[in-house]
Amino acid sequence: MKLREILKSPESPLDKKWKFKKRTDGYESDDTALVRAMLEDEAILEDQRWAWERWRNDASALKNK
Repeated sequence: MKLREILKSPESPLDKKWKFKKRTDGYESDDTALVRAMLEDEAILEDQRWAWERWRNDASALKNK
């Protein structure tokens, strides 16, 4: 996949209730637990992986404007 191609972000129904369980071996906020649970969805994981790669490899982000 070329980094110049734009992927369509995954969409979830508005009434979707994300089930998450906080880690018990230390402190974890509700937000962190929710993000960790959302990344278990393959579509969201792939979208975030692609966004990270695009950001990391974008040479224009290094130029001063």
